[in-house]
Amino acid sequence: MSGTPIDTDERIHLIVVFGGESAEHDVSCTTAAHVLAAADPAKYRITPIGISTDGQWAIADQAVAALASGGGRLPAQLDPTGSDVSPTPILSAASAEPSTTVVMPLLHGPMGEDGTIQGLLELANLPYVGTGVLGSAVAMDKAMAKQVVAAAGIPQARYRAFAEHEMTPSLATTIVDDLGLPVFVKPANMGSSVGVSKASSVDELNTAIDVALSYDEVVVVEEAVVGKEIEVAVLGNHQPTAATPGEIVPGDDFYSYEDKYLADGSYAVIPAPIGDDALATAKELAIETYRALRCEGLSRVDFFWEDPATEINGKPGRGFLLNEVNTMPGFTPISMFPKMWIADGVSYPEIIDRLVDLALERHSRRRRNTAH
Repeated sequence: MSGTPIDTDERIHLIVVFGGESAEHDVSCTTAAHVLAAADPAKYRITPIGISTDGQWAIADQAVAALASGGGRLPAQLDPTGSDVSPTPILSAASAEPSTTVVMPLLHGPMGEDGTIQGLLELANLPYVGTGVLGSAVAMDKAMAKQVVAAAGIPQARYRAFAEHEMTPSLATTIVDDLGLPVFVKPANMGSSVGVSKASSVDELNTAIDVALSYDEVVVVEEAVVGKEIEVAVLGNHQPTAATPGEIVPGDDFYSYEDKYLADGSYAVIPAPIGDDALATAKELAIETYRALRCEGLSRVDFFWEDPATEINGKPGRGFLLNEVNTMPGFTPISMFPKMWIADGVSYPEIIDRLVDLALERHSRRRRNTAH
């Protein structure tokens, strides 16, 4: 951390919320540690708030002590436990204080990235980083997001989505007849590849559906796409911009949770080696998708790339196919979102500054439009 802190009242009070009740709890704690380490203490007075896996809010005392000592003692993963607090009084106090407050909800997955905490922050009248209630909820639900982007004309892989109560004994066979094999099976409301399985037979598909249903009551089954995994980092509100796209080369059979966060077999190539025209198209499609889903602040938009100049299963490649959108992508050392912006010359602290500015702009605009 660098910079000399100025008077507390002149700095932005940055409330960093992390942890959460989803299966991506540990990812969030790691993300928060790196954001705290990078945020400029000359600009921000930071309050780290952890949420345990059972929903208990607390001032992260260990992180507070590390920040007070200059940040050098910050661990690689923050501990969300500490002095218990209730969200209502702490957010009410923050909205009433004379200094500017911005909340950075670094929560991944359900109960954080799905519009829930965004709604709480709207009620508390606090600016916050990232997409609002509607965009967060729609993007988090892969089945609903696919319907929205289809209506917007954005290409995507063939898929089937269904709720648990819609299952029949013949469903897996019907899906295989429609999509072929292999297929990928995902819980609709989850991220970081949690609960995702690859199925190469009807029996494996039934097992994969059971795994997905242990995380969510809606399941998405997608055709397996033979192509490159291309990711695009987007920043902005009404005028979003996209970083140079990168390619993920997975070290696992697919880009699994272990591959993303626990192993080091995968690697990123920035810019993605797909040619300048395709790179430009990826950026355009990412921004189009971002707007269709009402994203704001930041998102990472993930595509598959089937090269139209090559044949796949006897047919020309289909170009870009949308995979999914993450409205609060990870900020871990191996996360793609910061990597792509850093490759374009935007430093990690600058990303934080831009996100805070976007949060303040959005809040000002929204309050102007809803005040009576």
